[in-house]
Amino acid sequence: MISRKLREEIDADPELGVIYREAQTALESAADPGDIESVRVSFLGRKGRLSALLQGIKDLSPEERRRVGRLGNNLKTWLENSLEKKGDMLRRQELEGTLAGERLDITLPGRYMPFGTRHLLSRIIEEIEDIFIGMGYRVVEGPEVELDYYNFEALNTPDWHPSKSLSDTFYVNVPDGEHSDVLLRTHTSPVQIRVMEKTPPPLYVIAPGKAYRHDVPDATHSPMFHQVEGLAVDEGITLGDLKGTLEHFAKRMFGDDRLVRFRPHFFPFTEPSAEVDVSCNICGGTGCRVCSGTGWLEILGSGMVDPNVFEYVGYDSEAISGFAFGMGVERIALLKYGVPDIRYFFDNDLRLLGQY
Repeated sequence: MISRKLREEIDADPELGVIYREAQTALESAADPGDIESVRVSFLGRKGRLSALLQGIKDLSPEERRRVGRLGNNLKTWLENSLEKKGDMLRRQELEGTLAGERLDITLPGRYMPFGTRHLLSRIIEEIEDIFIGMGYRVVEGPEVELDYYNFEALNTPDWHPSKSLSDTFYVNVPDGEHSDVLLRTHTSPVQIRVMEKTPPPLYVIAPGKAYRHDVPDATHSPMFHQVEGLAVDEGITLGDLKGTLEHFAKRMFGDDRLVRFRPHFFPFTEPSAEVDVSCNICGGTGCRVCSGTGWLEILGSGMVDPNVFEYVGYDSEAISGFAFGMGVERIALLKYGVPDIRYFFDNDLRLLGQY
């Protein structure tokens, strides 16, 4: 604040008076912090008008130098204080305007925010893992790009087997129409060979993961699907152990009221082999369209490990025995939840994810 007497003295000076009045006008018209900075530079900057005037007092007479210096410094102090006050006021007004614009109107209805869920296939895999972990199994993994040896040969699958044809298997770097030794695994069974090579019995493992086959996509087939392979190797394991294990799994997965049956089948790496069915959850076993009138739904394949497989990994087939099984995760999900088409699992439709 400048006293009345000092203001009259400044006004009486032809140069300081002009600077004072113009500075007042500039301060009054400043509308934002940027304008304040412009006023400061214009009057107090290194080349500002008041700074230039104060730098020139050295050329004045001693008496005039004292007068102009006293008035100029008082004017400078007033201008600095006025700039600070006006700048603070403008910054406060700017902040209040921003806060007012961002204020939450609590009278508006809330917005619905959809929440994510685990994918149905991920949940089925975790449920299968939990069931078998509860029986003492451990979870193992293996590569999806596999060698012919692990995917076929070590699993007792001969070269003439139809599953090794180009029409059934995705081969990598196929030379001149012939299948190569590198392929996308057609099941997760190669993992059991890799684990047995490194681990002596007893062995109780399951191997969940993706598998690939040359299937045309339809309601029940996909070229990429998920599978869980199981393997138990120990002394004295029998077919009864296999049946008891899979019956326990089926009832935990589908319900205690579901019936389980075993049908003879053939797989190159198990002997004897069997497919496992559960009673249809739609008709209760009386027969309907879903179960093709049989009252049963197939859930997995299984069997006692062929002794030839043990020979590949260096196990003594005379001292130990074992069983293996494999199930399609998509098929388990179809049967448990009544999803009509396997392709729904890969369409990324949030309605399917939210439904379960």
